[in-house]
Order: sequence, then C-alpha cells, then structure tokens
Amino acid sequence: MFFLNFAIRLKNIFEYNYMNVLELSEQEIVRRQSLQELRAMGIDPYPAAEFPTDAFSTDIRDSFKDEDKPREVVIAGRLMGRRVMGKASFAELQDSKGRIQVYIARDEICPEENKDLYNKVFKKLLDIGDFIGVKGFVFRTQTGEISVHAKSLTLLSKSLKPLPVVKYKDGVAYDKFDDPEMRARQRYVDLVVNEGVKDTFLKRATVLRTMRRFFDEAGYTEVETPTLQSIAGGASARPFITHFNALNVDMYMRIATELYLKRLIVGGFEGVYEIGKNFRNEGMDKYHNPEFTCMELYVQYKDYNWMMAFTERLLETICTAVNGTTEVKNGDNVISFKAPFRRLPILEAIKEKTGFDLSERSEEEIRKIATEDLKMETIDESFGKGKLIDEIFGEFCEGSFIQPTFIIDYPVEMSPLTKMHRSKPGLTERFELMVNGKELANAYSELNDPIDQEERFKEQMQLADKGDDEAMIIDQDFLRALQYGMPPTSGIGIGIDRLCMLMIGKENIQEIMLFPQMKPEAKMPQSSIKEWAELGVPEEWVYVLRKAGFNLISDIRDQKAQGLQQKLGEIVKKYKLDYEKPTVEQFQQWIDKAAAMISENTGPQPHPTVPTEESLTHIIQHESRHPHGTGLAGASRERLYICII
Repeated sequence: MFFLNFAIRLKNIFEYNYMNVLELSEQEIVRRQSLQELRAMGIDPYPAAEFPTDAFSTDIRDSFKDEDKPREVVIAGRLMGRRVMGKASFAELQDSKGRIQVYIARDEICPEENKDLYNKVFKKLLDIGDFIGVKGFVFRTQTGEISVHAKSLTLLSKSLKPLPVVKYKDGVAYDKFDDPEMRARQRYVDLVVNEGVKDTFLKRATVLRTMRRFFDEAGYTEVETPTLQSIAGGASARPFITHFNALNVDMYMRIATELYLKRLIVGGFEGVYEIGKNFRNEGMDKYHNPEFTCMELYVQYKDYNWMMAFTERLLETICTAVNGTTEVKNGDNVISFKAPFRRLPILEAIKEKTGFDLSERSEEEIRKIATEDLKMETIDESFGKGKLIDEIFGEFCEGSFIQPTFIIDYPVEMSPLTKMHRSKPGLTERFELMVNGKELANAYSELNDPIDQEERFKEQMQLADKGDDEAMIIDQDFLRALQYGMPPTSGIGIGIDRLCMLMIGKENIQEIMLFPQMKPEAKMPQSSIKEWAELGVPEEWVYVLRKAGFNLISDIRDQKAQGLQQKLGEIVKKYKLDYEKPTVEQFQQWIDKAAAMISENTGPQPHPTVPTEESLTHIIQHESRHPHGTGLAGASRERLYICII
C-alpha cells in the first residue's frame, strides 16, 4: 500500500510539473510571449540586483505639503492600473501599505532617442500585477491627487498569471474575488486584490505582540517545547499519528503543551508560556481547524482565582490595543472586555438552562437525564460522567454566554489535571472562559499531588478501554517529574485563533488564518496520456484534445472523424503549432477504439471476491503495525469487509 501511494504521488508530481502551452489560458499565453519579448530586448524580467526604496504610499501622502520643495522618492510595488494617453500615462502602484498614482511621461523616462521603454515596454509588455520600481518626485495633479512624477521606471518582476481585477460600474462591483474557499486557498491573491484582508492579519499580529509584551512585563519566560511527542497528553483529544524513522517509533503531533510546561515549573521557572501550534485530528467547522495556535501559561504560587483576574486584565489590554476600546462588534453582538467578568459554577449553569441539578447524580442518572429527559442523540455508551456533563453543557448552555463569563468549579470527572476544590467536595478549581457562545480559555489550579494524578490517569485509561478515543494516556515521565515536587501553580490555555476572531470581529476561523487546512482542490477528470496512447493518440495531440474540451476518452466516441479533425486543426492553426496532422482515417481509428474501450468497461463486471477470515485478520494486523498507513488500523471486520468490496 505504501509503495502504491508513493507511485501515485510521484506520477502526480511529474504530470503537474510538465506544462504544455495548450494548458494555459489566453492571457497566460500572451504574458509568456511578453516575457520572451522582454528578454529579446535585453531586459531581465526577474533582476537580481537590489532596488532600495525609501518611501511608502501612505508616507508620501501623509507628509506631502504643497509649499514644500518637491520630494525625491524611490518606490516599488505592483502595477494595478494603467491609463495610457499618448505620450503620457497614469499608473496605479500598490505597495505593502496601500496605493498611489504614478505619472509617466514618455520623454521623461526615455530622454534619449530610443523610446522603447515607454512605447513598447510600458504600453504593451507590462501587465496588471507586474512589479515595477519608480524613481521620481512627489507632486499634486490638477485634479488634486497626490502622485509621483516618474523620472525612471524599472521592471522588477513579471507576473505570468492575471490577477482577478474588480471592476465597478454604477456603484456595482463585478468580478469580485469573494468565494470563501478560493480566498482561503489562494490567500496570496486575496491579500492583493481585497481591501482590508491584510489589515485583519496586521491586527492578529497586534494580538500576539500585545500578549507577549503583557507576559514579558509580568516577568514570565517564553519557551519552546516538543511538537512531536511520544505521548499525546495535556488535553482530551484525538491526535495525529506519524512515524519517527530514526528511532523507529510512532509519534504524536502534540495536542497541548501543558505537561512539558509543568515540567519547567518543576525545574524552577517562576512562570513560563508558549505560543505555538497544536494538532487535533477532529472535525472542521467555522470555529475549528485541526491545526491551530494556542497559548499556554503556567505561574508558580498562584491559583485559579488569581488567574481569572489576570485573564481579565490581559483581554482588556489586548482589545484596547487592537480596537482602541474595550468593546468589539462580532456579528450582531457587541462584546465588552471591560473587567470584571461574570463567574458562574458549571452545575448552576446547567441547572439554570435545563432545570436539572446534576450535583449529586451518578453517572447512570446523568445518562438517563441526557437521553430520556433532554432527548440528546449524541450520547455514546463510552461516555463517562465527565463527558456526559460536558455534552449537556455544550448542548444547552455554551451558546448562551455572549459576554465574557467564567464558568467555574467543574466536577473532578471532567478535569483529570486539576486540583480538588478547597471547599466543595467532588469539584475542582477550574474555569473555562465563554465568549460569544464559545470557549475561549481553559484554566486550573494545577494538580500537583503525584498520587492523586496517577489515580486520575488510571481513570482516564478505563475510559479509553470503554472506547473513548479522547481519553488521556498515562505519562509516566510527567508523573516522575511531579514526584520531585511541583509548587502550587495556576495554568491557562487560550485559543489564539478564536481570540483573534473575537478581537477582530470575524465569525469564521478561516478569516483569521493565513493558510487554513483545506480539502484537496477539485480537479477536472482527465484520461491520462498513457490511456490516450492506447488509442494511438500521440502525446502532443492529447493536449489539443483537452484544449478542445475532450478531457475523457469517452468524450470522443460519438464524434465524427472529419468534424473532430477540423476542430483540432483550428486549435493547431490558432496557436501556430508545428504538429503533424493525423488523417481522417486515424481520427476514425481513435473514435472506434474509444467506443470499444467504453463498451468493454461498461460490460458485465466480475463479482467481487469475498474476503476470507484469514485475509481480514492479515490486513488488520498489518495496519496495526502501520497506523499511519491507510487509516484502517483498528477497523472492525464488518467495516473492513465493506471497504474491500
């Protein structure tokens, strides 16, 4: 299976890298022709030399004064618009800060007799999206627009793909690049053509910069811990599994940084924090991405009450830094991060929303309430008491907390890493911060009793044995660290992506991630070069067929030979291709073989071989040794049987 997958990937790489001219759009072909003409003129379309700029568009406009002596500037950016008017033209240049108009006069940039730089290069060979450099001075046009009067123009990089340029007519925008999937998949285009996108990510940077400064000023140390871990611990989640070839062991992409950071508290750090990627092999929606950024902070000699107050100050500071106020609009809601936030015990929240008091209930009683009284269909037999309470809270309570609310005092079954409550038996000193109907932060008075911690781990393993694939695994090294002694500690984890959604006012996690995880890009089905070769079609003519819209062998079976020859001939003529033209008889042979091949493939199919008990056992054993393979490790015989047949 491994070698089969490798061969498929290798084939795809070769096919992708080989680009025939007929696979290009009309505009792409024209741009490549311009590229060749530029090179023929002795102009390097991708020069290596430095082009030192000394101004940005925003700086030019902000500092301009009519009474000042004209300022000499050197700017660079993308050509985003052009208005040619004989011997003079206006161009629109987009740099990293914004856009500015450039005035280009033929005799100014071409003071010598040769005017090709203007007449040929600027007017004909440059395209929207090309990077250019301009040296000149700042002035105000007769219409009042602050512009740069070009004295010289340099091509810095040729764009071979056309940008989607938005056009406006009567106040209506056309050709907008606004498909959410395309925007997320091609963020580099989204950033160029859509206003405000870059500002979103500049605000995200402000969130992270403010958070780091807040922690640093408090005296805490930023650290880095392993991303590849032998045990996926610190949270309840399904991990990604990979294989470490050098050590010949399976490893996990981390689901949390908690257990390593606590080891550092054992080692003597006053406070440590890490901002980094976590990976959870779970679902995707507008609030979840399998790869996400998380911040975790641990401080010695603190408890969850201190952490609540610290979190209030942190979020108030971040919101003010990003928005200039402690309030932010998110959808229809205006959320205030002005401290203090409400504090509400989780069991009281459930009682408030459902009418059921779960404080003295057993696991079976809670299961009955969930399934029979609350009619919940998501309850699984593998759910323990903690998971049941979590499901009830998620279903009936979580979405109702719009303003920041600390949900506190979780049952011990929900909190395997949390210290027991000092005055409330059966509960722990834990809080989750709910904002806009979703969890933003999770924090504890950390459990530092190694004996109690070991018992909690064992209870988690019992849940795993029952089928809970999110239960924690015992981390023996972490237990060993605790046995050396960990001081009283408070810790918190904050989802950075959700925090940015809140602070920037976005309602989809993809909007604040530069490159979110995406499903594989859909590709048009095509018969391969090899499959066409079986009909006798030469490779170069496969691309002609595809250009004419015949992507599959089945597409030509009902064609007339003479008509097909004519269609393909027109393409060859249009693109001036020096191809040997097949005869009508050869076209007919292709069509006949295509029809025969299709007829053969759609005939009676052989009955699938029923897998034996022995073969099923062999496959399951193989996949257990290679869980990073096909994804069938641990599959039941029933599921495996279905997959095979």
